[in-house]
Order: sequence, then C-alpha cells, then structure tokens
Amino acid sequence: MSDHISRKELKQDKIKETIEHGAEAVISHGQFTLIVVFVALVVALGYGGWRFYVDRQTVEASAAFDIGMKAYQGRIGSAPDPADPNEPVYPDESARVQDALQKFTKVADKYPRTNPGKLARYYSALCLEDLERHNQVLEELKKISGGSEKELASMAQYQMAVIYSRTGRPDDAVKTLRALADKPSVFVSRPFVLLELAGILRNSSPKEAASIYQQIKKEFPDTAIADQADRGLDLLSPKS
Repeated sequence: MSDHISRKELKQDKIKETIEHGAEAVISHGQFTLIVVFVALVVALGYGGWRFYVDRQTVEASAAFDIGMKAYQGRIGSAPDPADPNEPVYPDESARVQDALQKFTKVADKYPRTNPGKLARYYSALCLEDLERHNQVLEELKKISGGSEKELASMAQYQMAVIYSRTGRPDDAVKTLRALADKPSVFVSRPFVLLELAGILRNSSPKEAASIYQQIKKEFPDTAIADQADRGLDLLSPKS
C-alpha cells in the first residue's frame, strides 16, 4: 500500500473539511441568531417593564399633583363651599401656601423624572415666592431652567427674572429677559418678554425702553400687547 495520499483521497479530505467547517459555520450562525433573538426579547421585555413602571409612576404623580393643585387653589374661609364639600379650606393665605408647598415638594421629590413631578417643582417655587423665600425660590427655579423641558425651563427663567427685578438685581433680570426674547417659547412669548423687559428698563434706561415699546408695536401691530406698549410710551413721554 502506498504511503502517499492519492489526489482522489486528498480531494475527498478537502471536501470533508469544507463540509465540516460549513456545518460549524451554520451552527455558529444559528447560535448567534438565537442569541440576537434572545437579547432582543430581553430588551423588549425590559422596555415593556420600564414603560409600565414609568406610566404607573406618571399616573401616581399626576394624582398627587392634583391634590397639590387643590390645596394651591383652596378656599380661604371658615367653612367649605357647600357646592364642593371636599374642597380644602384654610384660615388664611399663609396656611394655604404652606400646605400646597408641602404637597408639591413631596411630588417633586418622589417623582422627579415624571412631567407632573417637574411641574410640581415649578409650583413649589411659586409657593416659596409667595412666602418671600427668594433664595430658595431661585435654587428651585435654577433646577428647572436647566432641564430638558423647553416650555417649563422658559417659565422658570422668566420667573427668575421677576425675582431678580423684585430683589434689586435689575441687571440679572434684563440679561435673562434678553435671552428669553431671543429664544421664546409658547408660554413665554417674545412680545410678552419684551413688554416685561421694557417695564424694567423704564426707570434705568427710558430711551431703550421706548425703543423696545416701538419694536413691540412694529412686530406685533393691532394686538393687546401693542396697546400695552402704547401705554408704556405714554408713561415714558414726560421723561424721554
């Protein structure tokens, strides 16, 4: 028997090797596909579970926020309204604000990633403003203004400008309002911001205030804001 492998045998070995490698490739591909399907299934189930969790959190946050709003809008008096006996009643404004603040803060802290939780943070800042706790107000508003919710961030920035104006920081107020005027939102519109800006500048820079009032009239003619700009110009006329 020859010690040399014939060409036929060599060819057969090559074919056998090719078939074996092909089978291994098919098996490996099948295993890979199975892994991909398994991972996709896990991700889908995980997303479904996460979505269910988020939705449940949002529902709970919304219900808690509604309770806070009832307190925020509660009645001041000695007895509840006969038309709505479940309406909360408070002896005075301070008691109402304190109760609303407590409820909004609880929602904001417990559900910070939900929309009701973020809105509760904004309303807690409004409550702090009513209590004239301005440093705390600004802290809360800064948290909101840096968030991803554009409308809520704009509302927070506008409220910060109001606080700056009331607490002797007109330069900060003007800077904030200028930025908002350049990037307005639905709830904090450009004419509204410009009117507020002109009002702040009316004493420190009447000429610039007059220019802004004229700008409002030009950009937004035949509107209620334009009428207010006219009234602003009338107040400026003796000084300018």
